[in-house]
Amino acid sequence: MNSVCAARNPYSGESRRKLGESLLRKAGSATLIRADPRHEPGSNELDDNARIDGLMRASDDMRAEIAKVIVGQRRVVDEMLTALFAGGHVLLEGVPGLAKTLLISTVAQVLDLSFSRIQFTPDLMPSDITGSEILEDDATTGGRSFRFVRGPVFANIVLADEINRTPPKTQAALLQAMQERQVTAAGLTHDLPAPFFVLATQNPIEQEGTYPLPEAQLDRFMFNILIEYPELDEEITIVESTTGTVRVEPSRLLDAAAVLDFRNVVHQVPAAENVSRYAVRLARATRVGTDEAVAAAKEFLSWGAGPRAAQCLLLGAKARCLLDGRPTPDLDDVRALAHPVLRHRLVTNFHAEAEEVGKDAVIDRILAEVDA
Repeated sequence: MNSVCAARNPYSGESRRKLGESLLRKAGSATLIRADPRHEPGSNELDDNARIDGLMRASDDMRAEIAKVIVGQRRVVDEMLTALFAGGHVLLEGVPGLAKTLLISTVAQVLDLSFSRIQFTPDLMPSDITGSEILEDDATTGGRSFRFVRGPVFANIVLADEINRTPPKTQAALLQAMQERQVTAAGLTHDLPAPFFVLATQNPIEQEGTYPLPEAQLDRFMFNILIEYPELDEEITIVESTTGTVRVEPSRLLDAAAVLDFRNVVHQVPAAENVSRYAVRLARATRVGTDEAVAAAKEFLSWGAGPRAAQCLLLGAKARCLLDGRPTPDLDDVRALAHPVLRHRLVTNFHAEAEEVGKDAVIDRILAEVDA
């Protein structure tokens, strides 16, 4: 059955069409898409095919708007949209000048969500991110009381710019926010707005003034996306478009309710048992010291990926198939996401460094060794 949900849809005909209208827009229409107020996220009132079509068209709209500002980088944009609709955080890595910050701010502009930017510096403190309590004087009573002032993390989209230029103590301030979507201060827990995404950038660790991200922090990111230098023609277009007088602003396309609804669509996608098993086997194949570790892992890794990697592989595969217009994921979806999911979760050993074997090369060998 070509269906995302097993439950029967109680709507049909004209009612179904009207319910699906708010999620269907032509590519490039630049019309804000809002979830239908009669549809609660996770319910089965919308026709499954209409919801899949709505998600696919919404992603096409977003690509078109992002392309007004970002030249090329199709793979990077596709991986970012996959993580966005799967509800995961993204770590973008590349040398300075490759428009990492511009890409994230453009994605934020396309979404009708609150946005904040945190510039990570060596002197940044955890309270500068999460917020802090201040002592206030009450002019009427003369008394004093503490009031929590929310930090920039209280936004739907948080740009953590150059996250590895601040010490690990400050980097860890995002741990609870990224995993639990909450912040605890002075014994009180504050919920973050939904949806909540951390889109971080980091420079290559070999550069001056960088601090390695702790493994626990890295594991909270769904994808580690590498940005490479543009092609010659793309770079010419970039130079010409950024040195002229014309400035293009992308339009807002999705509000918070629509993003949450699309994310629930992704979670409802059924996956065949062999696809789930393959995602788990890929993660387990990286674990050195176990019987399931493949030869490449034993030779080049000192630490492998945990269960969260398998979760991200399968959830990312579900989002990827929907963005491609398919109702269920296959093995190729899992393979396509192996690099962004695994590269930041693997720790290479001295032998890999001595042989100059990078993480992506190790992942290629693991993919070749794990049978479907």
